[in-house]
Amino acid sequence: MIDGFKKFLLRGNVVELAVAVVIGAAFTAIVNSFVKDVLTPLIAAIGGQPDFSKLTLWIGSGEIKYGLFLNALISFLMVASVIYFMVVRPYEKISSWFAKEEEITMRECPECLSEIPKAAVRCSHCTASVTPAL
Repeated sequence: MIDGFKKFLLRGNVVELAVAVVIGAAFTAIVNSFVKDVLTPLIAAIGGQPDFSKLTLWIGSGEIKYGLFLNALISFLMVASVIYFMVVRPYEKISSWFAKEEEITMRECPECLSEIPKAAVRCSHCTASVTPAL
């Protein structure tokens, strides 16, 4: 039983997932700090205090705190923007440098529209003669 548990813990997926969770938590702290300590003060300097928590709407005796929702929504949009522009876009750019362009090796048969190799002289599906496309 202990051997099975040890194998489970040392499988690649579990270890990789644990590392991803720890790095994700650390990265979350960085992004949240950037939003809270850099972006929010910049917005406050430009457009005034960006705190809507005091905004409420009373309906009968019930209080709807829509200002807290606005704060959460703005915070989410800022975090999503930081993730997109500071992580996703640079990652895509760097990945594109290393990505090999795959050469198209297949084409459609003009008779049956099945996928055949570019260099084929006969379709393997309908046996029609085709001109090789080099």
